[in-house]
Amino acid sequence: MDIRRTILWMIFSFSLLLLWNNWQVHSGKPSLFGTPPASSSAESSTNGAQASANGQAATPSVPSAPAAAAPSTVPGATPTQAPARAEQVVITTDVLRLTFDTAGAQLVRAELLKYPTAGQPNKPTVLLDRSPELTYVVQSGLVGAPNGQSFPNHQTPFRLTSTERELTGDTLNVSFEAESGGLKVTKTYTLHRGRYDIDVQHALNNVSGQALSPSLYLQLERDGNDPADTSSFYHTFTGVAVYSEQEKFQKVTFSDIAKQKGTYIKQADNGWLAIVQHYFATAWIPPEGKARTNELLQVQPNLYAARSIEAVGTVQPGATTQVDSHLWVGPQDQKAMAALAPGLDTVVDYGWLSIIAKPLFALLTWLHGLLGNWGWAIVALTVIIKAVFFPLAAASYRSMARMKQVAPRLQALKEKYGDDRQKLNQAMMEMYRTEKINPLGGCLPMVVQIPVFIALYWVLLASVEMRGAPWILWVHDLSVRDPYFILPAVMMATMFLQIKLNPTPPDPIQAKVMMIMPLVFGGMMFFFPAGLVLYWCVNNTLSIAQQWTITRGIERKAAEAASR
Repeated sequence: MDIRRTILWMIFSFSLLLLWNNWQVHSGKPSLFGTPPASSSAESSTNGAQASANGQAATPSVPSAPAAAAPSTVPGATPTQAPARAEQVVITTDVLRLTFDTAGAQLVRAELLKYPTAGQPNKPTVLLDRSPELTYVVQSGLVGAPNGQSFPNHQTPFRLTSTERELTGDTLNVSFEAESGGLKVTKTYTLHRGRYDIDVQHALNNVSGQALSPSLYLQLERDGNDPADTSSFYHTFTGVAVYSEQEKFQKVTFSDIAKQKGTYIKQADNGWLAIVQHYFATAWIPPEGKARTNELLQVQPNLYAARSIEAVGTVQPGATTQVDSHLWVGPQDQKAMAALAPGLDTVVDYGWLSIIAKPLFALLTWLHGLLGNWGWAIVALTVIIKAVFFPLAAASYRSMARMKQVAPRLQALKEKYGDDRQKLNQAMMEMYRTEKINPLGGCLPMVVQIPVFIALYWVLLASVEMRGAPWILWVHDLSVRDPYFILPAVMMATMFLQIKLNPTPPDPIQAKVMMIMPLVFGGMMFFFPAGLVLYWCVNNTLSIAQQWTITRGIERKAAEAASR
């Protein structure tokens, strides 16, 4: 009996650890109860931007503030005056409202029109922005100019050459042009109806009298702050992700970048890099098969850059070449992301449980296709999982029912032997052998099911499909807490009922602690997404039905045997 209780406490403690993981250091991230650390000083980053004989060079990021003296970080260059106030160009599609800055033709704001801000249904989510509250922009440019010159980069003034600013057909081209260092660059963003992937083309025309060997960098720049809607009750990753065929998915926290401790592939000819946050991501996908250098660095206190740099090759005088890349700005839509680039869907990171979580998500998506409602899909998925694990659950409930039947005898043994633990344990084991009871029988089936339930927890927590998805009546968004706390109250009630159906622990202190558990879990669930609480409510209800049915069957058989 003591061994069984010990294992139950281990399971309980492990569950608490998962539910309160914001108290843990997750992938190098400090506790969410503290303030994210800000670096005390900017780090020099010229070591990643050296012009080489093959023209492969980098230009580290600098602040995007207008009308201020900004030191150039290109090796050998002298400080330059920042460009005058640039033009803001707003482009609208059916799913995106994008703001480009003609200084560098940067993407400085992205509003996701199909994803309203939590609690503000008429206001779209702002993913990218350059404001006092958030610095998160997309940049690109060319480096490697000879004789101390500079090619067009993300500081260079560009001019808008396209005219359309709203998508009316299936595609919309937004083009910018700049010339510097003998290189004329035309940067074209191609937007698509109903899509969050953007084709980005850099056309390079050598207008000088000598051969040029530029390198193209694709860069994401972001501050290290958590998103505004970050929960204090569960942790989700915000940081940089790098993917390659060699090392697969690698994520790096901003704090590790600041400490220069991040582990990621530096040289590759495939893959992508991204900045990831709960539900959303921005990613650059460079051309496949071309050697590139990946760099993650801190460019200012609490400002970070993730970029890839690749040599374009030699461009002869009068010749033109182009580099085609892809950009993702939007939700973590696993199907669309997987179609865009190998492994891009892994930004939805289920960790070591991915082998279980991905099939669960596929099944959940299939059920949604049948039922048309994510809430009912969660209910159906929970029913299916309970059905699959019914034989294990039945074994567990039978064991607990037998333990409940012998509970008075266990109490009598405890009173008989008092503090003599050795004799008490011997007597208990003898009774278990006589009654053919395995004291671990109720625990082991539960242990087997834990990975599946944890995987489902992460599926429901990480899936952007839950965001803004209604269920019934008062539940209008499965990704936020129940506004009236009805589901958490139901969960607490079902947990109390489950405890009442289980054998009462002989230790009074254990019995009291078991009665406190529903209050602890229920209190936590008051702040968890409604979709997760819905899963626990359905799971508990089905468990109660299974346990009651099995217990009644055992009691009926015992009564029939006693009446003979």
